[in-house]
Amino acid sequence: MSGYVARRLLTVVPLVLLISMGVFSLSFVIPGDTARTLAGGMHASQEQVDTVRRQLGLNKPVIEQFWRWLTHALHGNLGTSLYDKSSVAHAIVHRFPITLSMALGALVVILLLGVPAGIAAGTHPGGVIDRLVTLGTSAAIAIPDFWLSIVLVILFAVKVHLLPSIGYVSLTTSPLQWARHLLMAWVAMGIGGAAPVARQLRGSMIDVLDQDYIRTASAKGLPRRSIVFKHALKNAAIAPVTILGIQFAYLLGGTVIIEGIFSIPGLGNYFQGALLNKDLPVIQGVILVIALTFILLNLAVDVLYAYINPKVRLG
Repeated sequence: MSGYVARRLLTVVPLVLLISMGVFSLSFVIPGDTARTLAGGMHASQEQVDTVRRQLGLNKPVIEQFWRWLTHALHGNLGTSLYDKSSVAHAIVHRFPITLSMALGALVVILLLGVPAGIAAGTHPGGVIDRLVTLGTSAAIAIPDFWLSIVLVILFAVKVHLLPSIGYVSLTTSPLQWARHLLMAWVAMGIGGAAPVARQLRGSMIDVLDQDYIRTASAKGLPRRSIVFKHALKNAAIAPVTILGIQFAYLLGGTVIIEGIFSIPGLGNYFQGALLNKDLPVIQGVILVIALTFILLNLAVDVLYAYINPKVRLG
């Protein structure tokens, strides 16, 4: 197992380097001159622009600029915001736990809805439960999460005043209020993610329950519950685990609109403001952090996949 993890870690290094190069190249893709923006915009003189360009090292060769940016990033320095002059790294450290809590809460919703639905449908193929799950997952996939967020706000915040419509309360301030402010966001993000998990688990359960060793266990007189949860579920969970990893990565990167709807000060809201203001250091910093998080999540999924299925390690 340790050898497999070491091999996977070695493949991460060149991937991180390629992602860093891609993130740095955004400075040449995004419209506008960073030096002129910092110097005061269109009203700045060329001398002022040249001075800022020298201070930032933008007048140096591209390779030297990249190496300077990369070494700063490795030391936790992602630059300062062009808009409010604040530290990008400090803002990301402050906002990332908020986005992470949204993704984790949505993941819990995915597990609570997707796993039982997938098991129920997979153990009763062609039955009423299976058809209801298929219908429900089709509807969940078709409904956009931002539309569902608006519906939830209308129902639970405007109509019955059960949950707050906007805002955020820190977990350390009040765990109850923290959960109340994030609950609708969790549900809106989790329902759509539960559908593919349920469908994948349904298909896997049907395939596994048709295997010879399951029929042997049934012939020995083992209880149905033991056959499903002890013998079938572990093997059937291999494919859904991959889907869960992809879903969690998507949840982290797809909170931009949801955070805007609920006025949650996470990375998505921060990134949206940076796009509107063409704040390049913030855009680069957020994309880099999200990309590295994706890599770590994929690595964790691969390790978990190898733990569940030892054949992966042998391959």
